[in-house]
Amino acid sequence: AALLTAGAAALALRLSAARQARRLAAAEGAMTRIEKVLAGQPGLTLVLDASGAALAAYGAAPAALPVDPLFEEGLIAAVHAPDRPAVQAALAKARAGVEAQVRFAPRLALDRRILLVLRRLDQGDPPRLIALALDATLAHAREAGLEAARAEAEAQNAGKSRFLANMSHELRTPLNAVLGFSDIMRQRLFGPVPDRYADYARSIHEAGGHLLDLINDVLDVSRIEAARYDLSIERFDVREVVSEALALVRVQADDKGVDLAAVLPPEPLTVAADRRALKQIALNLLSNAVKFTPAGGSVTVRAEALGSDLELTVADTGVGVAPEDLARLGRPFEQAGGAEQRAQGTGLGLSLVRALAELHHGAMSIDSTLGEGTAVTVRLPVVVAREPILGDAEVIRLNRSA
Repeated sequence: AALLTAGAAALALRLSAARQARRLAAAEGAMTRIEKVLAGQPGLTLVLDASGAALAAYGAAPAALPVDPLFEEGLIAAVHAPDRPAVQAALAKARAGVEAQVRFAPRLALDRRILLVLRRLDQGDPPRLIALALDATLAHAREAGLEAARAEAEAQNAGKSRFLANMSHELRTPLNAVLGFSDIMRQRLFGPVPDRYADYARSIHEAGGHLLDLINDVLDVSRIEAARYDLSIERFDVREVVSEALALVRVQADDKGVDLAAVLPPEPLTVAADRRALKQIALNLLSNAVKFTPAGGSVTVRAEALGSDLELTVADTGVGVAPEDLARLGRPFEQAGGAEQRAQGTGLGLSLVRALAELHHGAMSIDSTLGEGTAVTVRLPVVVAREPILGDAEVIRLNRSA
């Protein structure tokens, strides 16, 4: 019996040792496979201590970042001196348990860049850091190229805007003289003028007026693009501004046979905005609508308060805009329609409306159907609310400043 018991125990020991051997072999095989995967990865994985010294390394090291010095001197020594504070900050962030990323130039090749992603390994005492180092030279070069191109484009755009602003001022002075003298001639203020010359003077005056309008639009657009357009905020009744704009386009509408209508609130609609800019918005929208509405059509302007927002809408029964053209409208010198329609304008009107609306923290939207008409809506957060209090006095509260 004793012999049987001893044999069973020996058999059990042999079976246990065999199981342990199989488990150890399986673990070693799994470890070997993991090490092969780590060694074959395209980046470099580092296990670091808290100071940044390398404890283990797996994978392919980026160019100019040899592995051996990382074990001997640590990570910081491999970094270009101006980038070391950023790398040390990333190490501190990772030690605190937050993933960190940093890009640096290696000391051995300043024209290259390394992207380092750091995390803390919570296993073990003291905690270790794991880092993934990747070659980011191409990405850095692309970003640098894009940044240089952006800076150059901004410089060119600013130079263009300054040139346009200066040239617009220089052009307006002689043009005003042309308009003044041609107006004197067409009105025959200094004596009779043959009818043919009077017609020439009238054509000169009309062409000069069109050119002056264009120059003024170019000046305003260039000032806005150059961030030199300062709003002069004041309180006024928006019905006055809309009525003034209507008066300016009524002759043009009557000559074309286009009916003008206004839907305005019966009570004052007080806003806090730039009066000249709001008048320019209304005038540009009305002029555009009349210009592209055939005889017998109609143009309607509506102004109303929606909470703290002013909504100004100009709708017409004109030629309309094709869906593929809607996205382009509102950008400088962009026009819709055929050659005949494009010849009637410069493409600055809606662009100026959009820019002036955005200066007031508002927006412009366009709704149009080809052959049926167009409605352009400008919404601005400029309405001043009026609240009655004791007696005849009242307090004026601005819901939202421009």
